[in-house]
Amino acid sequence: MIPDRSIRICADRGGTFCDVHASYPDPKNPDQRKELVVKLLSQDKGNYEDAPTEGIRRVLEIVTGEKIPRGAILETEKIDYIRLSTTVATNALLERKGHKHALLITAGFKDLLLIGNQSRPKIFDLNIRRPPPLYSTVVEVDERVTLVGYTSDPKAEEHAILFDEDGKVVRGYRGNGWDGKGDAEGPGEIVRGVSGEAVRIMKKPDLEIVEEQLRKLYDEGYRSLAIVFVHSYTFPEHELLVGKVARKVGFTHVSESAQLLPMIKMVPRGVSSTADAYLTPILREYLDGFFSGFDAKLKDGRLRSPRVEFMGSDGGLLDLNNFSGLKSILSGPAGGVVGYALTSWDAKEKHPIIGLDVGGTSTDVSRFDGRYEVVYETTTAGVTIQSPQLDINTVAAGGGSCLTYRNGLFLAGPESAGAQPGPACYRKGGPLAVTDANLLLGRLIPDYFPKIFGKTEKEPLDIEASRTAFEKLAEDINSEQDKKLSFDEIVYGFIKVANETMCRPIRALTEARGYATSKHVLASFGGAGGQHACEIASLLGIKTILIHRYSSILSAYGLALADRAYELQEPCSTFYTPQNVPSLISRLDKLTKDVHTELQKQGFDDNHIHIERMLNMRFDGTDTALMVLPHAGDGNGEEDFEAAFKRVYKAEFGFLLETKSIIVDDIKVRGIGKTFDTLGESVYAEVAKLTQTPVNHAAKIETRYSVYFDKVGRVDDTPVFLLDNLEVGDVLEGPAMIIDNTQTIVIVPGAKAILTSKHLYITL
Repeated sequence: MIPDRSIRICADRGGTFCDVHASYPDPKNPDQRKELVVKLLSQDKGNYEDAPTEGIRRVLEIVTGEKIPRGAILETEKIDYIRLSTTVATNALLERKGHKHALLITAGFKDLLLIGNQSRPKIFDLNIRRPPPLYSTVVEVDERVTLVGYTSDPKAEEHAILFDEDGKVVRGYRGNGWDGKGDAEGPGEIVRGVSGEAVRIMKKPDLEIVEEQLRKLYDEGYRSLAIVFVHSYTFPEHELLVGKVARKVGFTHVSESAQLLPMIKMVPRGVSSTADAYLTPILREYLDGFFSGFDAKLKDGRLRSPRVEFMGSDGGLLDLNNFSGLKSILSGPAGGVVGYALTSWDAKEKHPIIGLDVGGTSTDVSRFDGRYEVVYETTTAGVTIQSPQLDINTVAAGGGSCLTYRNGLFLAGPESAGAQPGPACYRKGGPLAVTDANLLLGRLIPDYFPKIFGKTEKEPLDIEASRTAFEKLAEDINSEQDKKLSFDEIVYGFIKVANETMCRPIRALTEARGYATSKHVLASFGGAGGQHACEIASLLGIKTILIHRYSSILSAYGLALADRAYELQEPCSTFYTPQNVPSLISRLDKLTKDVHTELQKQGFDDNHIHIERMLNMRFDGTDTALMVLPHAGDGNGEEDFEAAFKRVYKAEFGFLLETKSIIVDDIKVRGIGKTFDTLGESVYAEVAKLTQTPVNHAAKIETRYSVYFDKVGRVDDTPVFLLDNLEVGDVLEGPAMIIDNTQTIVIVPGAKAILTSKHLYITL
């Protein structure tokens, strides 16, 4: 019997495959938990509507032993939680299939987001095509505020404005005691903004006119809005007023830029708001469909029975109320980063790690050196978004990347076969892809690959379809060559191109930033990672590779390990001086208390709450701010933000502006609710004390297979092992292949692999 609220399910819906990891109490030993993995195609309309729902159905069938028909409403009383990462919003952005929405902006700024920041990334292109804006129409709202000056102390210069504790002006220009009202130095009342800056209200929006404009939009079919007003980061009242009217009119989604992203810089704040208005309705529609497959109805933003959480782009779990399209753009890859970071890092050894996630559609690359590397401004599909995201570089090269030959060049990607129709071997008439090349080189064995293809979903990979397509391509290639290439050389040529393509973003994350690539450990995961890891490590000079037992579903497994995250941020606009530090610390303390209280409400005790306090800092006169988190090595103080800023600035730009003052643009507090106290000893510590034994070939070889390797050619009797038949401490010498239910790992000649309790530890 499976107790109620005991099954924990994590589902990662990728571009090609949907991976599901589940754990449940062992019926024979309730103190122990058993684990279960389900892998299915992300899209298979002929058999199911939604892949995560179908994966959860299969989990419930296996765990409970009860037959559950497809399409049936799923009972949830046995489920403790469901954690989900999804590429729905990402794909909508990439394919430009988001929700029609309107942009409301301050009068006179209609074309601001179209003009953008004037960057020209492809300045020498002869045919530059700028991506169109996400919004469908623009409405100008006649409102205006402007900045007057900074809040200051009584000794400040004569043109400063001083506020009391309630935000009232107690001294205006030239110390004349002016109260901030009337027309002193200009029309409009002066108030203190959230950031502390003095704001003059020049024109309040006429809400009757605004309502008339909104009703016209509503009648035209618009249901989603983005509201972006000048200086709303520090004075959000006008956006809030208009947002209230919009909801009254009937708009179902309203993105107020100051609530979504209270940061200076109107262009990225505005683009981010339109991205949210574009993506969140699509995400909500998908989630409504997902929830409709379960027996419990939504109540107060949550399912009545199991807890439902989502992976955010910054690597933290979010509940439904805090999850939005803007926060979900890297939802899928973020789970994988969390997975390898928590399972591969050793706090004593401190080996920096490169994460290589080779999926079906793309390869995601990231770096971990004790803490997640987060960026606050990224460009995705030509849209520059200002929102915290893990620093993940993506390249269009994965198992489904299409292989073509053009103008004498072997090309892998950027086009992808995806899940529909998939590579040629998927039995859906798809194009040649990297998976087909690995299949023909012997790096995939149809008998051991999931038999989920064809109309019955029970057929194996079609190697003959791959061979027929490649023979035709090989004929075309050799017709242009003076020296004829063998069939294997041509097929492997495409693998070499794909490997080099995957190395490019790794070099950008390491060598381009001053880190020696060879001093890193490569953590390989993703469905196709094991087939490429050894060769990619060799190209980069990396000597150690870690492949987790669940590496092919590590994005789903990472969801099971991930922590809950909650953060608050406020604009600041204050010089970082000894006089202002106490005020900054006081504001950080207030946000810390609010974040701590929220995580306590979510069920975390003090021992499981970790707080990170940050300042967004820049040199006066510069445009680039850096979000700074101090650590023990920064100066003598407990929180020496200045030392931390200079360290980060020097690492990023190579110099310091010593004569410039430092300005704080924003303050931010991020709270982390820890899911686990510890995940046990690290893989390095385990290897150091492990009794290593050469594998018993006679007893443990499953079969032998013909596999092609670089430099040595075909090895017809390459030993093939099943991961489940190997024991901790077994040592394998390459060439070899290791297979389990969801992945194939290729060990190249000269490499050595040691099996630990949770990893395959490979040295080159």
